[in-house]
Amino acid sequence: MRVQVKLFASYREVVGVRQLAWTLRDGETLGALVDAVVDAYPRLRGHRDTMFLAVNRAYAQPDVVLRDGDEVALLPPVSGGFE
Repeated sequence: MRVQVKLFASYREVVGVRQLAWTLRDGETLGALVDAVVDAYPRLRGHRDTMFLAVNRAYAQPDVVLRDGDEVALLPPVSGGFE
């Protein structure tokens, strides 16, 4: 199956593209996909534990099983707030 992986902010800068087309085996989880992306782009390794994950524009946990055509987003934490 194929999914689209969208990269935001500093992750986009690290990888050098906004989006990746990724092929997975049926039944793979979001966590397995993130591990594979981090293995392919080792400079993301230091960000792995702080990534926010989304599938089809909804925040998701690593144990979510992906389906063909899903859109996955890897989002860095956002700082800021009220003063």
